[in-house]
Amino acid sequence: MSDVLLLLSTSDTDLRSARAGSEGGAVPWRWANPARVDPQHDLPGLLEGVDLVVVRLLGGRQAWEAGLDALLDTASQPRPVVVLGGEQAPDAQLMESSTVAVGVATQAHLYLAQGGPDNLRELAGFLSDTVLLTGHGFAPPEEMPSWGRLPGWSSDDVAKLSLDASNQGEHADRAPLASEARPRVAVVYYRAHHMAGNTAFVDSLCHAVVDAGGIPEPLFCASLRAPDDELLERLRHADVLITTVLAAGGSKPATAGAGEDDESWDTGALAGLDVPILQALCLTRSREEWLADDDGVSPLDAANQVAVPEFDGRIITVPFSFKETDEDGLPAYVADPERAARVAGLAVNHGRLRHLDNADKKIALVLSAYPTKHARIGNAVGLDTPASVVALLHAMRDAGYRVGSDEQPVPGLEEHDGDLLIRALIAAGGYDQDWLTEEQMAANPVRIDVAEYTDWFATLPADFRDGIEEHWGPAPGSMFLDDSTGEQAIVLAALVREHVVIMMQPPRGFGENPIAIYHDPDLPPSHHYLAAYRWLQAGFGAHALVHVGKHGNLEWLPGKTAALSASCAPDPILGDLPLVYPFLVNDPGEGTQAKRRAHATLVDHLVPPMARAESYGDLARLEQLLDEYASIQAMDPGKIEAIRGQIWQLIQAAKLDHDLG
Repeated sequence: MSDVLLLLSTSDTDLRSARAGSEGGAVPWRWANPARVDPQHDLPGLLEGVDLVVVRLLGGRQAWEAGLDALLDTASQPRPVVVLGGEQAPDAQLMESSTVAVGVATQAHLYLAQGGPDNLRELAGFLSDTVLLTGHGFAPPEEMPSWGRLPGWSSDDVAKLSLDASNQGEHADRAPLASEARPRVAVVYYRAHHMAGNTAFVDSLCHAVVDAGGIPEPLFCASLRAPDDELLERLRHADVLITTVLAAGGSKPATAGAGEDDESWDTGALAGLDVPILQALCLTRSREEWLADDDGVSPLDAANQVAVPEFDGRIITVPFSFKETDEDGLPAYVADPERAARVAGLAVNHGRLRHLDNADKKIALVLSAYPTKHARIGNAVGLDTPASVVALLHAMRDAGYRVGSDEQPVPGLEEHDGDLLIRALIAAGGYDQDWLTEEQMAANPVRIDVAEYTDWFATLPADFRDGIEEHWGPAPGSMFLDDSTGEQAIVLAALVREHVVIMMQPPRGFGENPIAIYHDPDLPPSHHYLAAYRWLQAGFGAHALVHVGKHGNLEWLPGKTAALSASCAPDPILGDLPLVYPFLVNDPGEGTQAKRRAHATLVDHLVPPMARAESYGDLARLEQLLDEYASIQAMDPGKIEAIRGQIWQLIQAAKLDHDLG
């Protein structure tokens, strides 16, 4: 009877390779993942009829200490045990726990480090012959490439697929890029998946890239911590990089010296590529588990696939692949086509920015207003937004962007006066219900056709639509509608030029307490809110969006904490539009919200210098008179009436009587 070997590996790709290697092999494998094995209840059944056990643990002995102790108890379990680490480099401490010779364990590690069905088949023969003394024969470990390309995605293959997908999709209304200018998208995935044949999810993502108008190049590697020079050379030809490989920055060991830890994190070679790097999430749970979870990610995925890659400066996208169990109980990565399309669309639009001349780019600048009052337009924390927008527009113009014309200048731009810009936005209507007039509504140049909006709204996920209609009624709702031209339209408060639009973020707080519901996690955005962002993309044709300063309200809309679905409000609102977000450096918590829920690229700015907030103008004079009033009341009451009259005149001049009702 043939020997039976048991492989217990925390890497599911090892298990898939063992299954494939057992086909036609003289020594069959039995396999399981220790993370899913209870040492007390499951292990005895797995060991029945097994002659030798190989344990491969990622994370050291503590990853499965109770199970390892049970296996190494020779009194109750006399089988030979080979204990190995899960990294490419050997783990000497784990290897010494083996009950076989260290040389045998070292050779076994080489087979697993190279990976693939052939090496797993030969590993079974090697252990059977060397430890169990059977004589089946075996070949030495076959060295596998450290990096390579997924077959079926040559230039000719991509060209044929691109021809079929040409001018299709959401952005078909834009002028198509020439074939040589289609964004090149490198898709980087783990070598272990390639060796195990677990690549269907990569294929799906590449097809989505083609459908979005890009040229995919799927490349595998063991790690991005110290990438091969040839691999780096291939990546340098890409306009944007999608990676499912985890963080690269921890390539140096951390040092114990105070203040030196930051120096141990080095993104090095990847930062030198100078391209956007998008983290595409391959969750370690099923799609159904993800959909049912308000957090979106497990603690493990939150750390490995979101938090740590952020240290590399990666743009966090959405989950497009999930672990589903096949007929043998082995997990396989299965792509979700809709989520893959979101990752691909975002990547292609980032890459598209590298091919367009600055003069042809259309940019939207969005200012927050919290609460929705004229006095609060552009109220970003720690940032003079009116002056910053003017400075940004000057910098854009210097870089070749078109930010206005002689016939249609941007108010305040030539005067370097942000106040003029804000006054122009208010004159365009604004959203302050206390001041908005029917004449302003009728004169607004941004008019969204109700039928077009309603048709688009009908394409959104049903559960998302249901929530909006429950709170705001059927499309188009009742807010900011104007029919003065004879046709009903949704109107926006914005300054529109040919290649730049400056817009107030649509209001989120209404009613008696607008501040309380501004961050309400359960209140869906209104039809007007959706229509505004839809118009930026389909009406204005924005290539990128800038939210000017902390904080807007889009990243606080209902939905999962991270790893958003198509029904999480920020996702259908932003779509595939790249978002750049100048943000106050001392609030990483709220900045993280924007990164994880709105695929934002944060550009931090410093905290403004602190100074005493003194009174000024009429208020300073009023403060002085009030002090005099207090003194005269005690020392010379006869002069009180004269002082009281002056105080009242200043109150009226400063309009405090209006503010105080």
